[in-house]
Amino acid sequence: MTDWLVLFLVRLVHGLATAFFWLLLVRVIMSWFIQGNYNRTFHDVYRVLVQLTEPVLAPIRRVMPATGPLDLSPLVALLLVQLVEWILVRLLLLLA
Repeated sequence: MTDWLVLFLVRLVHGLATAFFWLLLVRVIMSWFIQGNYNRTFHDVYRVLVQLTEPVLAPIRRVMPATGPLDLSPLVALLLVQLVEWILVRLLLLLA
């Protein structure tokens, strides 16, 4: 592969992983304040974040044992996304 294509793909993978990290972090923080918050915009933003992140979190929740009220699936998702990013970047750099 040409160097510019590999660099583009590395940046794309890193950008997607970073975007998912921030989406998930904002979702987790907003989930602490969703109870008792009657702001419609707040709920709309939270709903969009749930729709964007739930496809990654749902399979993790099915595999993980229940931990009561504490949901550790976002932490596992962040670790998995970082691992996948690291592996993909290394593979792309090997192709260069």
